[in-house]
Amino acid sequence: METILSIKNLNKRYGSLQALKDVTFDIKKGHVYGILGPNGSGKSTTLGIVLNVVNKTSGEYSWFDGKMQTHEALKKVGAIIERPNFYPYMTAQQNLQLVCKIKNISYSKVQEKLELVGLSERKNSKFSTFSLGMKQRLAIASALLNDPEILILDEPTNGLDPQGIHQIRDIIKQVAAGGTTILLASHLLDEVEKVCSHVVVLRKGQILYAGLVDGISSNEGFFELQSEDPEKLMAVLKTHPAVESVKQGEEKVFVYLKSELEAAVLNKFLFERNINLGHLVKRKNSLEEQFLKLTNNTNPTS
Repeated sequence: METILSIKNLNKRYGSLQALKDVTFDIKKGHVYGILGPNGSGKSTTLGIVLNVVNKTSGEYSWFDGKMQTHEALKKVGAIIERPNFYPYMTAQQNLQLVCKIKNISYSKVQEKLELVGLSERKNSKFSTFSLGMKQRLAIASALLNDPEILILDEPTNGLDPQGIHQIRDIIKQVAAGGTTILLASHLLDEVEKVCSHVVVLRKGQILYAGLVDGISSNEGFFELQSEDPEKLMAVLKTHPAVESVKQGEEKVFVYLKSELEAAVLNKFLFERNINLGHLVKRKNSLEEQFLKLTNNTNPTS
């Protein structure tokens, strides 16, 4: 599978502040990637470097398997890394036509992209009359005019109301379904979980996790158990090699794992030790739980 973007040991310093430290990951064609992290984690800095608007301190990055220089590669990239900025007293259609003229793109793309982002009925409305969500959708239309191979979005739903967020997410899914690779930066766990297939978790400029969204959100999971003798249950559970820790709640015993363990295998293990369960459910760790676990338990140097 073609590598759209490869980042290796990227570092960025602003004086004494290390904004990025040895950041390494690849973007493969046809997937939706999220760079997830709190404000100040290095998301925007990473995007700025690969888009050639921020200078790196050290490290390397290459576009399209290294087959072309950055300035040529960026012609195949659509990006929104700042607030939408169009001429307020020009219509949506006029603003997009101006972008086409600057980038030497056929005007025929304007109507197509306006339809894609749900703004065709407002094509003759001035930009100044648009809501924030509509402005963001017009910006996405503008970024898609050149039919880019990858669309890069920095906090695409920031400041939007729930309806606006839903609309942007639907557009991202639709664009991805058409085969366009997408890279978006977000501090919203829910956003990444809903639209991304892969995630890079950043904290203080360092990668804590890079891989499938399902990989971080499933991990080994945990069990909820009940029995008539919870103390004996807990004592036996602690002897199982797959069990990391056991905690007692008001009514249930919670079992956290360090390696994969199926419910049937655990049930058999306990039954053979004369423990009958009244309740056994395997739960999946949410992305939020895993994200908090990563960011709380890891203390990279800043």
